[in-house]
Amino acid sequence: MRGYFGIGVLQFSKFKNAGNLFRTAHAFGASFVYTIAAEFSASKLASDTSRSSRAVPWYEYDSFDALSLPRGCALVGVELTDEAIDLPRFHHPLAAAYLMGPEKGSLTPEIIDRCDHVVRIPTGFSLNVATAGAILMYDRSLVHGGFGERATTSVGMPPPKQDHTHGGRFSRKGRKGAPRLEADDAIEKLGENDG
Repeated sequence: MRGYFGIGVLQFSKFKNAGNLFRTAHAFGASFVYTIAAEFSASKLASDTSRSSRAVPWYEYDSFDALSLPRGCALVGVELTDEAIDLPRFHHPLAAAYLMGPEKGSLTPEIIDRCDHVVRIPTGFSLNVATAGAILMYDRSLVHGGFGERATTSVGMPPPKQDHTHGGRFSRKGRKGAPRLEADDAIEKLGENDG
């Protein structure tokens, strides 16, 4: 899968759901998991049967202001708000940290303002954090997993998955093997193509 991601939760209330979320994150190849303002103990998570804390880095932050993400990593809030982008229409950033809201509350307006993106899972009501996280990570895998196109009907076969192709070799002087055009030559060439 291209890029990397982490997923975290703000002030969760149920250890079982947090354990399921982190186990699912492990299964989907998360680069890290985190908690904010939450009492969390890996030993209390009987629902994390994969023991993700032994395989995936886990970070604890006392507050949202303490959250520290890698340079270039987009913070994506997950919340049921009218302004949020519906998940099926969202293109996941290559480097992303997803923040799930608390189960007995919402991400605050201040936190939402500091997110690079806010997405919503288009459901009639709120889901528990483990279920919402699983849907989110599955959607990310569809976008960045390189699976190819779906079949157009339920009885048809999907189109064959295309092999990855690399671009040509590049240099500061232009494409290797092709002379670089000077600015005047490039403008003249563009004029020829217009007429």
